[in-house]
Amino acid sequence: MAKLDSITVQVIHNYLLSAAREMERNLMRTSYSTVIYEIRDFGLGIYDDQCRLLAEAPGLAVFTRGNDYGLQKTVEFIGKENMEPGDLLLTSYPYWSSAHPLDVLAISPIFALGELVGYTAIKQHWLDLGQKDAGYILDSVDVFQEGLLMPGVKIYKAGQLDQEIVNLLRFNSRMPDRIIGDMNAQISACRTGERRISELVTRFGLETFHEAIEAIFDHGERLARARLAELPNGTWEAEDWADDDGIDHDTMLKLRVKVTITDDEFIVDWSGSNPATMGPMNLPIGLTEGVTGLAFKGITTPDTPANYGNYRPLKVIAPAGEMMHAIPPAPTFTVWAALLAPEVILKALSRGLADRVPACSGGDVFDIMGVGLLPDSGLPWVEATNEAVGFGAHAGGDGEDGIMHLTEPGCRNNPVEVLETKAPWLIDTYRIRPDSGGPGLHRGGVGVMRSYRFLHPSGFLSLVKKTKSAPWGMNGGGDAAPGKVIVWPGTAKEEVTGAVNYPMAVEEVVENYSGGGGGWGDPFQRDPQRVLADVRDGYVSAQSAREHYGVVINAKDWTVNETATNDLRNG
Repeated sequence: MAKLDSITVQVIHNYLLSAAREMERNLMRTSYSTVIYEIRDFGLGIYDDQCRLLAEAPGLAVFTRGNDYGLQKTVEFIGKENMEPGDLLLTSYPYWSSAHPLDVLAISPIFALGELVGYTAIKQHWLDLGQKDAGYILDSVDVFQEGLLMPGVKIYKAGQLDQEIVNLLRFNSRMPDRIIGDMNAQISACRTGERRISELVTRFGLETFHEAIEAIFDHGERLARARLAELPNGTWEAEDWADDDGIDHDTMLKLRVKVTITDDEFIVDWSGSNPATMGPMNLPIGLTEGVTGLAFKGITTPDTPANYGNYRPLKVIAPAGEMMHAIPPAPTFTVWAALLAPEVILKALSRGLADRVPACSGGDVFDIMGVGLLPDSGLPWVEATNEAVGFGAHAGGDGEDGIMHLTEPGCRNNPVEVLETKAPWLIDTYRIRPDSGGPGLHRGGVGVMRSYRFLHPSGFLSLVKKTKSAPWGMNGGGDAAPGKVIVWPGTAKEEVTGAVNYPMAVEEVVENYSGGGGGWGDPFQRDPQRVLADVRDGYVSAQSAREHYGVVINAKDWTVNETATNDLRNG
């Protein structure tokens, strides 16, 4: 056959991307839980028969890349020869699925013209699979406390539902109706992609399909290598810290990375990071590869859809048995080290590419999770919030204010109206957090504050692991304010904390403050009129303007006191 023309390749590529987006819409429209259809705590992709990513529609972007590893391990375990049309597999074994056991990976083999041509894969958060605590686990000490482990089981065999597995899931969950509903949405979305790719292959034929996907991969690789060639060669190192492992609250956890750029490779070495932790902060290797891949793609090909070819120049090193490469039976439930990891890569790269990477963002995903029993029905409820953060400033301008953390660019926070409808609490306050952004020639973005008042005896978990160290600034910019959680504010038992799990009585309150982004450049070089605008908008206080920017504001008429400002800046 003659070499395939580029128009046909583009038609097939866009068909694949469209199929992935259709899977996404199906999933969001049919799922039961807000964690899926509001927050978008899922990642989905379409793969070829060698488990190579063809197209994705990312929610939580690190999931999709982590799915690559989970798919490979599950197919190895089951065996291609044991796949049949109509099969649907579930995997929750974290060392394969690349997440904790509640992030369940569903896999559907795709058959067309009598051959296995690929897979669809969706990983999404299930609300409960019999883990030791309702909602989320902060202090497990081995994987057997973390929920039902499925190593790749066929819930559908040749198109027939295995009711025994459904019963097993029901009897291992505090919320069986919710997880079965979400599972069915997940399966339906997999089937949607399966049908679309089968139709595609039937239309174009096997030979054309395989030739087209190799062209897609080669193009993705060429784009990544072209951007890689623009970067300077070198090796840079950095480290950052997570608060604790959930068991030993006095010892911070080190994330250390060495990044090497050569003419043809981008090598990320996590050796020297924290040893394996007693608590559940260990990362499955697939997740480490996922978050590393996210940083690499953001640096090289952020403006094109992801495929396997984009990652060919990337090499990830993480010694087995350490925190960044968990081995059984290490606990992995609180995977928050993964949320900090991409920023450590950027911190290392800032040593050599200060004009190409931003300062640290809020540093974490500041999530509050409520759990309890609904007062009217007595049924259990779980709702997560997913707070926005301030983004780090960069050579080109200020960081964005109050947006999703860089590890979840396809995710959203849970709206106030939804939270108050679904659970017995009220959101008393939701506002930006003044002075949380790092000062600089370019200001770091500000975080947000949201307070929750409980209307019924319940529990809450705060999923925050960067409160003891500040999001860092760059090139002379100041550090940002780290996040914090205040439990029972204004009372005798007020507590400022990070990740905790507490019961809450009626009318008790918890406040969640997300971190800001680091500043970039000398703050005394910022235009005083821009500082004044920040003060008027509530992002920066007049006191901080004076202290950190050397700008004095006339409180009576909201103008810059130019004489006092010049004296302060030049004194």
